[in-house]
Amino acid sequence: MDLAFFSFFSSILLMLSYLSINVECFAPSGWTKATATFYGGSDASGTMGGACGYGNLYSTGYGTRTAALSTALFNDGASCGQCYKIICDYKSDSQWCIKGVSVTITATNFCPPNYALPNDDGGWCNPPRQHFDMAQPAWEKIGIYRGGIVPVLYQRVPCKKRGGVKFTVNGRDYFELVLISNVGGSGSIASMSIKGSKTDWMTMSRNWGANWQSNAYLNGQSLSFKVTTTDSQVLVFNDVVPSNWGFGQTFSSTLQFS
Repeated sequence: MDLAFFSFFSSILLMLSYLSINVECFAPSGWTKATATFYGGSDASGTMGGACGYGNLYSTGYGTRTAALSTALFNDGASCGQCYKIICDYKSDSQWCIKGVSVTITATNFCPPNYALPNDDGGWCNPPRQHFDMAQPAWEKIGIYRGGIVPVLYQRVPCKKRGGVKFTVNGRDYFELVLISNVGGSGSIASMSIKGSKTDWMTMSRNWGANWQSNAYLNGQSLSFKVTTTDSQVLVFNDVVPSNWGFGQTFSSTLQFS
């Protein structure tokens, strides 16, 4: 084999392995019992923002198919971005359940516990309950409004997102707070690293929700990210943020998790 061709072929293989490691698709989980309520109003305006940091859920692509998770599911923000298929448990509550309909939601918020109320009478999000406080339009796909709370069955499913992963760079000099959104596949992030065009790779840490931080001065440099999802898929987003970036800007990639 020609040495130049061998070198070129080896480089291509190395690049492919570097850009995408473990390309197996995220697989759905089994079914688990839980309960579900709703919040945010009929237009879901009250669901904007939230403990994952996605902000306006329309502009970030999540819309009204969202939910706040109880402590048992939220996992201190590590579950942000995960997707769940939910059906009303008609066998347990035929009065308030809509039979044979499912809805898939993305976890975008935290439902805090209310220890002043018992777990079975108002303290729906108290540990160890597994509970979804869903955006009202999503909840009304599976339950009748007057019921208020219904028993459900849920499973983790792959997140199907339009377009690529997005990165929003907030913070200030020597502090980059990067919101990662529109994540497909498992939907949630296990680890992230950042690289400026003049630096080596640096490990980031979760600040809160889907926000990851770096304490480096990277102004004027293009930025790359190495992202590992919770199902161990890895993608490298080379120079996804151009060198003329500014704080508060969002940058879309062409890459997406499967």
